[in-house]
Amino acid sequence: MTDGGAPAAGTGFFSSVDDVSAKLAEAGYLASTAVATTVFLADRLGKPLLVEGPAGVGKTELAKAVAQVGGARLVRLQCYEGVDEARALYEWNHAKQLLRITAGRDETWDEARTDIFSEEFLLARPLLTAIRGDEPTVLLIDETDKADVEVEGLLLEVLSDFQVTVPELGTITAARRPFVVLTSNATRELSEALRRRCLFLHIDFPDAELEQRIVRLKVPGLDDALADSLVEVVGALRGMELRKAPSVAETIDWARTLLALGADSLDEAIVRDSLGVILKHQDDVRKAAEKLTVG
Repeated sequence: MTDGGAPAAGTGFFSSVDDVSAKLAEAGYLASTAVATTVFLADRLGKPLLVEGPAGVGKTELAKAVAQVGGARLVRLQCYEGVDEARALYEWNHAKQLLRITAGRDETWDEARTDIFSEEFLLARPLLTAIRGDEPTVLLIDETDKADVEVEGLLLEVLSDFQVTVPELGTITAARRPFVVLTSNATRELSEALRRRCLFLHIDFPDAELEQRIVRLKVPGLDDALADSLVEVVGALRGMELRKAPSVAETIDWARTLLALGADSLDEAIVRDSLGVILKHQDDVRKAAEKLTVG
């Protein structure tokens, strides 16, 4: 089975860089100019977007926000060590095939083979699901760096021509190109071949002004002065040599914690008592308690 025609280059979710910023903000994602510009170009050019940066800075949330504002279906491939073609692309429903063969015992093998290797017995996984879709789709390939190197060869075929080859059925080409986001925490260097097929975006921890805006948006009940103090403390923690610096997600969690505790100011006692919300290792908590000065 071969789907005819090459998909259009872009997905058409956004009309301009400003449109990206405005729509993402409506979805609760405050994007810097660099982020909005790269998202617009990925959309306009139909190029996959490779987003790297520390954990918890909003890489996955960016893909979700694009799907929301584009009215698109989000298809997610969560990568991990050992993920293979069957989990990423497709596999055959062997139990159902066996039942079909058993039910048709009087058939020849050629007759049975034609039937069991058909659409009815195909289990589409995220990559094939996104390629075959005829509706607006955002394909999120999350934590790509956690997958084995061999998986990159599979991604190269999908992302270079937006097509998938199923030997028993033929080549399936996307009728409508998905908006593709690959995320990476840079725990493993991705191949140059994969990088060449993508637009690159690095998202780092936001500056204080942007992070304050994010906190106020996500935790609207928090006092502005308290939000400013909280972001200042988080910035100081990121300046220390910690095993894991606090992410933006953890800043938001901390803001919600302070709101739940009814705190109206940030003093040393409440900071020390709630450090476990933003720091995840005991040696980090100990180091922060020794060095952090609040007030």
